[in-house]
Amino acid sequence: MISIDRDDPARDDVQLLLSEHLADMYATSPPGSVHALDHSALSVPSISFWTAREDGNLLGCGALKLLASPAGTERHGEIKSMRTTATARGRGVATLMLGHILEDARKRNLERVFLETGTEDYFAPARRLYARHGFTECMPFADYVLDPNSVFMELRLQRPTPGTQES
Repeated sequence: MISIDRDDPARDDVQLLLSEHLADMYATSPPGSVHALDHSALSVPSISFWTAREDGNLLGCGALKLLASPAGTERHGEIKSMRTTATARGRGVATLMLGHILEDARKRNLERVFLETGTEDYFAPARRLYARHGFTECMPFADYVLDPNSVFMELRLQRPTPGTQES
């Protein structure tokens, strides 16, 4: 059974996966267009970090970074460092992780969740995953700027209608 739990980005197997992730990002995108974070950047208080494991074996990771909104009235988050191990690809780990991150965002009453991914064919599976879960392209957010190597996406989270219960 696959479990998703909070974890330490500095853990040895996680560091290895994040290093692989960064290497792939730099091999695929120009340096100024790489926005992936290393284990130390993922360890700050504004970021929640999870791993997916099966029988203790690392299958993938993902993070949610809280973003400050300009007016301070909306609560936003950004998905960071979604990655699965080569042996876990095609098993639905990314879908499970994305669902977990979005559930956490809803529990925190975030209004929107954003992400940045690449435009290259390498990133097509990620773009399809996010689109299947309701993400749509948007303008750059937070400190991002327009970049021909980046696709920016957002998901507006549904809030329960007053007087109804969440299912």
